[in-house]
Amino acid sequence: MIQTLFGSLDEQQKPSFLERMKEAVTRTRENLSERIEEAVSFSKEIDRHTLDELEATLIGADLGTTTTREVLDKLRDEADRKQIKNVDELKRLLREELLAILNSANLPIETVQGGPEVILVVGVNGTGKTTTIGKLSQVFRSQGKTVLLAAADTFRAAAIEQLEVWGERTGTEVIRTKAGGDPAAVLFDALQAAQARKTDYVIVDTAGRLHTKSNLMSELEKMRRTAQRIIPGAPHETLLVMDATTGQNGLQQARQFTESAGVTGIVLTKLDGTAKGGVVVAICRELGLPVRYVGVGEKAGDLLPFDPKEFVDSLFN
Repeated sequence: MIQTLFGSLDEQQKPSFLERMKEAVTRTRENLSERIEEAVSFSKEIDRHTLDELEATLIGADLGTTTTREVLDKLRDEADRKQIKNVDELKRLLREELLAILNSANLPIETVQGGPEVILVVGVNGTGKTTTIGKLSQVFRSQGKTVLLAAADTFRAAAIEQLEVWGERTGTEVIRTKAGGDPAAVLFDALQAAQARKTDYVIVDTAGRLHTKSNLMSELEKMRRTAQRIIPGAPHETLLVMDATTGQNGLQQARQFTESAGVTGIVLTKLDGTAKGGVVVAICRELGLPVRYVGVGEKAGDLLPFDPKEFVDSLFN
């Protein structure tokens, strides 16, 4: 299926996850490495003063002030004990600290037995939510899984149409209703169809904006109740789509959703379009949520399952 839709490139010729991630974070890596080299170039030894110079660099990479200070506090302890002898050692210790933060939030996805896995996708308009759903469908279909898409963002006719385009592109059926219809009714129909067909995944698009925040959250809660009534335990995952280029502003939006919508994981889009890829670390530290996928381009195959170690490696190699 993948070869038919997106070319006949051999698996051996396809770039690895690490290669694609390195390409996506090129701007962040260049900025980070260059600034680290500058910070230590004028110092005979790496001490607290040298690390103070790094604070602006890490904040500039969008780690956020809280995460940056925690990381530097640990590195200062190492510097006080004369444990940081050169720039390579500094980078190694920095990598270890960043990886520890990412791993602490990297909870495994629970396997769903005996029914469709229901994934609710939430986020404000403009973050790439509907596009992400199309790409996520492609990820699952490339694994040989069956997928149904539920067009429950009924408040925007364009969202329904956009999802149908992605359905055609990936060979995935879309369950929909007319614009302005009841989102919970769309979800009900999609789950009934998925059960009857023994579908592996149901991915649900939701409204990114209603007239008020309380309106939006009450609509999401209604959909959650509908899902649980038909499939106990559903939705099994609630993914929040965030735009990496919005950085700390996006993080504030994310806090509101995580408080109200029961978010279990993050999809970070447009990672290839920013020099502030450190926001991945800030998300995991400040929200306590794992990044599940990252968007690294516009094509259907440009949504990558997130790997903490390879992400950190890509920032320094």
